Amino acid sequence: MQVDWGKRADYIGERHGISAAWADQAANDRHAGRQVPDPASRSGLSVRVIGYSPSARAVLTVILVSADADPDERPDGDWWGSNAWIANQQDQDLYSEEQ
Repeated sequence: MQVDWGKRADYIGERHGISAAWADQAANDRHAGRQVPDPASRSGLSVRVIGYSPSARAVLTVILVSADADPDERPDGDWWGSNAWIANQQDQDLYSEEQ
């Protein structure tokens, strides 16, 4: 899947030390788990993806927002990248269950 990190790459790098490339790896992990919608989503338009990034050597939690979220602007890809961080223990456990 193609993720547009154009608006949030700097944020995830500064806030969480995660590069957009790492987040892409985790989002495209064939063993990734998905929570639809993201349980923390207020709008119901985001998806939580829990996947492994080989470059980060870590399981990441990646938040993606539907391309349909903004009718006036489309992402350069299938999804808007919203956030990403090193997965907490709960998300790591969910990822392990997907294996």
